[in-house]
Amino acid sequence: MKIKNCMIICLFVFCANLTAQEGSTKMNVFNKQPLNFGGEKGSDTEAVRLMSGRLVYKKVTIPTFKNGTDVKVKLTVRSKGDRWDKSGSCFVVSDPKKLSILSITEKDGKFPKDSYVDDTYAGYVSGDNYNPVTELMRFMTPFGVGYYSDNKVKYRRPVYIPNWEKQVVWEQDITDLESLVTGTFYVGVWIDSWTSEGYEFDLELTYSNRKQRKVFVMPLVNTVPYVGGQQIPDNFAHNDLEKTINLKKDIKNVKLHYITTGHGGHSGGDEFIKIKNSVYFNNTLVLDTIPWRDDCASFRRFNPTSGVWLRKDSASYIDSKTRSYQIKEIEERIASSDLSRSNWCPGSSVEPMIVDLGDLKAGTHSLKIKIPATPVDGDKLNHWLVSTYITYDQ
Repeated sequence: MKIKNCMIICLFVFCANLTAQEGSTKMNVFNKQPLNFGGEKGSDTEAVRLMSGRLVYKKVTIPTFKNGTDVKVKLTVRSKGDRWDKSGSCFVVSDPKKLSILSITEKDGKFPKDSYVDDTYAGYVSGDNYNPVTELMRFMTPFGVGYYSDNKVKYRRPVYIPNWEKQVVWEQDITDLESLVTGTFYVGVWIDSWTSEGYEFDLELTYSNRKQRKVFVMPLVNTVPYVGGQQIPDNFAHNDLEKTINLKKDIKNVKLHYITTGHGGHSGGDEFIKIKNSVYFNNTLVLDTIPWRDDCASFRRFNPTSGVWLRKDSASYIDSKTRSYQIKEIEERIASSDLSRSNWCPGSSVEPMIVDLGDLKAGTHSLKIKIPATPVDGDKLNHWLVSTYITYDQ
């Protein structure tokens, strides 16, 4: 009787955050989890905080799906007092046998030499016994959504927005990464916050249980400086990033997934100028793009604390008396969050660019990423956050 009761209790605990709906499985990984620099820790005893709380992760176990499954990740973020836009990354560590940013940081270890770029930038590329984490989602926090949404800054709100949003929610399909987020793995969130107030987030993973082909993942590059020992990645301003890939056997239906965002918030910084990203595989140019977003004004409702300036403009409008169009000079609000940026907007998530590489033979292959970027100069912190991995069939 005691054994039976214990089994019931254990099953209840295991399934407390794991629910099935219409054949799907939903895992509530984090709920109202604080993320900050030296601030509130939260009540989740399974959550592990690194870097004074700027990175939070936990161990997760999900049943495996024999016939594959669709997977979606949903991330919700609210400011708890941080008023700025910040880089963010939701990531997974799926192979605990290999070194990662988590194991190195927790054990006060050092990054292996073959994980360096230019002998300077640690932990950015995969090595014999090291994998950079794979990004489930790149995102950029908005300016102050949540904490400042209750009209603390009401005079910054333009007339076309009825109210400030209370939170920002991103959802992406990550079915290609299903092999990394089933079984037992570590999933975490990093936000580049340096305030004790920071942010609060929720994280969900949803599995459809709908049949999908099995896809394998090989992490290659990730220049996000998640932990100590990793410096701001202005490496592209000095050299191309080159990576050798050794395949032990033939692989099929290979796709290169490339995530890139430019940063450097000062005038003329890489955040605000168009810079080409060129990606070569086996010395062939496979991706040649200027990553740019010019739709940032569409996220205005998520950015209550964005800096606002007035700009004179000539406006055409319907005069109520003459019922005809007239033109007059006005002063229009323009917010920092409205400005176009290098592949991101405050309050947006970033989709991977995907390149079909076909089938690859066993042996040595090469990857080169070329970005004519701007180096760090004092407090002008130019850098590019780039991550890439390949998916393939066996």
